Amino acid sequence: MAKLTKKHKAIQIDREKLHGVDEAIALAKANATSKFDETIEIALNLGVDPRHADQMVRGVVTLPAGTGKTVRVGVFAKGAKADEARAAGADVVGAEDLMETIQGGTIDFDRCIATPDMMGVVGRLGKVLGPKGLMPNPKLGTVTMNVAEAVKAAKGGQVEYRVEKAGIIHSGIGKASFAAEDLRRNFDALVDAVIKAKPSGAKGKYVRKIAVSSTMGPGIKVDVAEVAGA
Repeated sequence: MAKLTKKHKAIQIDREKLHGVDEAIALAKANATSKFDETIEIALNLGVDPRHADQMVRGVVTLPAGTGKTVRVGVFAKGAKADEARAAGADVVGAEDLMETIQGGTIDFDRCIATPDMMGVVGRLGKVLGPKGLMPNPKLGTVTMNVAEAVKAAKGGQVEYRVEKAGIIHSGIGKASFAAEDLRRNFDALVDAVIKAKPSGAKGKYVRKIAVSSTMGPGIKVDVAEVAGA
């Protein structure tokens, strides 16, 4: 049996107890004791089977208190739209040249935005960008002519959520250094967005379990009954 580290011995959390949202967030913050500013994360177990198209849960939401992370944004655009993207703060802007850079194995961005006329070029990168969750999508607002607004949203606290094969959504809701009130605002915004995104094909209980944790800390179960609409 593996020996417990001093850190894990110090953690006093009942893994089976259901906590209120505020209590769970406070415990996650208290157990973020690493030397770096850990991310506070949320995991939602949904009653969906994402293998079926009518049960896919995916979208974007702007966290009111921001993410606490520096988001690098790449934009596929030409001419005036490329200039607009740069002025809005995009980190990487290009067209065929950017495609070649990515094909060469270099991806210097965390979010990808494209104007509609560039999707022919971006489409050639589907096997590279798709598995990384970076493929621009009009439903997520990342295929748009309003690149300036999209860049500012990506840098200003917008996060994308997507259900995984096991029916779970993982997302960060801020940093351990955030005030508990800000983490609660972000928690509520994300959960509310996921609830509103409930697919028509979902049957039975939609939000089955919720847990909060820090990057290096244990999962803390949240009482789903306390979450409005769940």
